[in-house]
Amino acid sequence: MQVNLEWYRVFYWIARTGSLSKAAERLHITQPAVSHTVKQLESALGGPLFFRTSKGVTLTKEGKVLFQYTDQVFHMIDSAEQAIAEMNNLNSGEIAIGASDTLCKHFLLPYLEEFHVLHPAIRIQVTNRTTPETIALLKEGKIDFGIVSLPVSDKQVLYRESTPIRDCLVGGRAYRDLAAGSPLSIENLKRYPLLMLEPGSSTRRYLDDFVSSHGILLEPEFELGSVDLLVQFARSGFGLAFVIRDYIQDEIESGGLVEIPLKPPLPERKIGIATLRGVPLSSATRSFLALLP
Repeated sequence: MQVNLEWYRVFYWIARTGSLSKAAERLHITQPAVSHTVKQLESALGGPLFFRTSKGVTLTKEGKVLFQYTDQVFHMIDSAEQAIAEMNNLNSGEIAIGASDTLCKHFLLPYLEEFHVLHPAIRIQVTNRTTPETIALLKEGKIDFGIVSLPVSDKQVLYRESTPIRDCLVGGRAYRDLAAGSPLSIENLKRYPLLMLEPGSSTRRYLDDFVSSHGILLEPEFELGSVDLLVQFARSGFGLAFVIRDYIQDEIESGGLVEIPLKPPLPERKIGIATLRGVPLSSATRSFLALLP
């Protein structure tokens, strides 16, 4: 049976007001239109829903049963509309974000703090994953957007370029002479113990692609799961590590790490903001993204 929702809305307001004319006024339609709608609904349901009295109309037993359900339905619709209004006004809602540990700590965190001050009622969930894993979560609908390391591509995903980043090669104090000398050629990297992220991250793939373009295949001494571990191992003298310069500037200035110049230097890349193509964003998500460069 196909029944127009508007028929139930007309029925609901007749039952609420006890009058066809008051229902017509509430719904901004004519009284004959209200009468016609009631007849259609009664015909579809198989019996009368109202009977006339000197004071207006009264529900039949069947009408009382129907009103119990329609009353719940329209209260739920009102609640849904209020909830959506709250979300649009950023008085409620949630945002799910995906980002690697490094990007979360060094790029995302200040914006999380700023947004939380502006909109404390919005719940924020951050899932720490590598860039490929973040893209997978996005495509599965488990996050609203991802903070990723470019370059990366996927036809289902839109990427907005954000802050530029530049990778560099660093080592502990034992490599001060190497840092003070001539730039180290890519070919000579194999002469030193290397510390790199585990395969599977976009940063590892970016570095592998860069050195392979010069005919080199790197065989790292250690493959670690985070940039923080790379920094710790490099500081402890285990070898040379590729890290993002901006994120370890304090370590370089304090002398805990030294930067080894490369020839040619690693090209600049960018942080990307990934959203799913064709999927609308919530007001809270749009507001957060507006904070990001």
